[in-house]
Order: sequence, then structure tokens, then C-alpha cells
Amino acid sequence: MKLDKRTIRNAALVAGGTAVVGGVAVGAGLALAGAALWKRMRSADLNGQVVLITGGSRGLGLAMAHEFGALGCKLAICARDAGELAWAKSELELAGYPCLTVVCDVGDEAQVERMARDVVEHYGQVDVLVNNAGVIMVGPLKNQTRADFKEAMDVMFWGTIHTTLAVLPHMFRRGYGRIVNITSMGGRMAVPHMLPYNCAKFAAVGFSEGLHAEVKKDGVIVTTVSPGLMRTGSYKNAIFKGKNELEYNWFALGATLPLISIDAQRAARKIVSACRRGAADLMITPQAWMTSAFHGAFPGVTAEMMALVNRLLPNEVDGRRERFRGHESETALTRSFLTKMGRDAAERLHETA
Repeated sequence: MKLDKRTIRNAALVAGGTAVVGGVAVGAGLALAGAALWKRMRSADLNGQVVLITGGSRGLGLAMAHEFGALGCKLAICARDAGELAWAKSELELAGYPCLTVVCDVGDEAQVERMARDVVEHYGQVDVLVNNAGVIMVGPLKNQTRADFKEAMDVMFWGTIHTTLAVLPHMFRRGYGRIVNITSMGGRMAVPHMLPYNCAKFAAVGFSEGLHAEVKKDGVIVTTVSPGLMRTGSYKNAIFKGKNELEYNWFALGATLPLISIDAQRAARKIVSACRRGAADLMITPQAWMTSAFHGAFPGVTAEMMALVNRLLPNEVDGRRERFRGHESETALTRSFLTKMGRDAAERLHETA
């Protein structure tokens, strides 16, 4: 068959275009493979390292303990309740993960110092500290008290300070350490009806980011984690004030629905991975990243949006200061199929009453 010049030119263009597309595809594939290899090369081998997790008896803390344990880490967990610690220890050791438990209120400096000594005496060192202990308080400002603000700061800000300062000298001496601070999107953008929580988390974010800048030269890497909503089941143990049942309704849905919240075990895997890579910052979900980016670019707009959201939330109750746990505030809505995933998570991670 005789080929004219146009046919030859078109064939050449097609061949050239195919080669370009193929080259781009190969290049993209090599880039992705290279990025994956780089991540693996940067990831520390935590096998045999000692990991101390505060608030490790249930919820996200327990999920992270399982993830670190699966990597061959030696575990130490603390919490305020001895019974919950005993339950968590039995579960972790049944899975084959060595675990030391210490009863400790992280808001009490003396208890934290004693806990750090116990862990070092038992294991000889602390390689990784995960500051996870927290309390959640939900309700209008007019139903909050100074004691609510103090408790939030004691646990989530001072608790982070106490534990960090207790283990840092050991890390400095060895020239190695990793600290993971579980903060919150509530520490980057204030959410109505969670003001004590917001204040403590904002303070924790500032401490964590500043700490990273100061101690990296000493071989200590600090990771600031800002999760969005997670399906840990912790909403059952959160504190609700004012119209507690209505407050519990909206909070339980947010902490349960799949398009809004992330599975706790998946979140734990992302956190452990960030710790291994030595990442300075982690936004766990795309929603959290986009919210933070938007707030950073338009803080005034988000402040006004939150003011509008506040109008949709339950009104305060004059003079009411009582505190109710989530499991004391159940309604037909929170018992319905809409919160099944949250209830399952609470069972799995020991957040049930």
C-alpha cells in the first residue's frame, strides 16, 4: 500500500504522542515509587523501643498502643483509673505486647515525675512519648465555670508540659527521642460550645510547635498531630453541660458519621507512621487540612461562620452548672442506627460506661 505524506505525518504524530504519554506515565510511576521508597528510608525502626502513652487505657490512646505494639515496641501506658488500666493491660498482653501500666493524673506534676521514674526503672529508658490524655467538655460558655477551664488546662496543657519535661532529660542524654503531641483541630480553629477545650488545645499546639524548633538539634523530634473528628467512642465519656441531651445529640453525630469522622485505628496508623517519619506536623483527614487552610487564609470569615453556627446550637440554661457524661445523656437519636459505628468503636476501645 502506498503511503502519502499526510498519512506518514499523522502516524508520526500519533507515535510521538504515545511516546510522550508513555514517558509521562513512566516518570510519574518512578516518582511515586521514589516517594514511597524515600518514606520507607526515612521511617525509623521502632522495634524494641519504649513508648509511653498518656491516656492509654481507652480510645485513641489504646488504638495507638496496639499500633506501636505491632511494631515490636515495649509499651507503658498511664491513666487515672486503675481498673481501666488493668483491662487495657490484659488486652495488650493477650495480643503479645509487653505493657507497663502506671496510675497517674498528668495534671499533677509530682505524679508525673514518679511515673517517669517508674517507666525508666522498668525499661531503662523512654524513646517515644505520646501526649494523648485529654478531657472533652461541651456546652455554652454561660454554663461553664472557672473549674472547667482549669481542668482542661491541667490535663491537656500542663499535662503535656509535665510529661514532656519529665522525659526530656533522658532523651537529651541519649541524643535521641520522639515526642508526639495529640492536639486537635479545636486547637487551630475555635469551635462554639467547646471553649475550655479550645483554650487548652491552642496552648498545646503552641507549645508543641515551639518545642519542635528548640529540641530538634538535640536529636529529639516533635510531631504535632491535629486530628479532626475520630470514631473512638470517646463522646460517651465527654462532659456535657447546659441542655446536655441536645448538646450530646450534635456532638455524638459528628463523632460517629463516616463522612465526617475517621476510624480510630486508621487514625492511629497515620499517627504512628508520622512518628516513624519524624514529621513535624500531621493533619489526619482532608477535612481537617482544608478547614485549617481556609481558616489560615480567612480567619475573620471563619470566626463569623462559627458565630452563625453558634446560633444553631442549644441555648444555655440559666444557673445550670451540673456536669453530665455522654452515657448519662442518651436520647433516641444517639441510640439509633445513626450512631452505630460510634457505639461499636466505644465497645472496641473500652469507652463504654
